[in-house]
Amino acid sequence: MEHIAALLLIVACSGDMTRCQELETASAVYETREECEDELQPTIRLFVTGYPRVMGQCVFVDPAVEEEDADLVWHVTPDGTLLAMIEVPETLIASGPES
Repeated sequence: MEHIAALLLIVACSGDMTRCQELETASAVYETREECEDELQPTIRLFVTGYPRVMGQCVFVDPAVEEEDADLVWHVTPDGTLLAMIEVPETLIASGPES
């Protein structure tokens, strides 16, 4: 099984930045951050004609994180900055009644 080092996130927004959506890419996972960075600008260029604003980011994936336990979370700020991260939900451990 390959290790995922980075995820390629491409987001398209309306001209006024009030509506944004994540776009699907041909390859969204990379074994190295460098591979992801090499594909970032060419992938953005594929979408610029179809949307008013397109931005992207390579998001680092901590090797200690189990893929099925992680969520890609992103937000576009009012000034048009794309903020993205891998978020791991806290694990809750159920316990019985105290004795």
